[in-house]
Amino acid sequence: MAVPKRKTSPSKRGMRRSHDSLKVEAFQECPNCGELKRPHNLCNACGHYNGREVVSVGA
Repeated sequence: MAVPKRKTSPSKRGMRRSHDSLKVEAFQECPNCGELKRPHNLCNACGHYNGREVVSVGA
């Protein structure tokens, strides 16, 4: 069975875990209605994407 030959140092352990942290989700303001939306996604509030209406949102 595979067993580590040496104890993993705190530095190596930290370097391995450096990518495990939670990332902050990016948001940007919709240029049409001003609501916050995810980049490269259509706006849930107004249905616009890239300057044009893609989905008609009924209020």
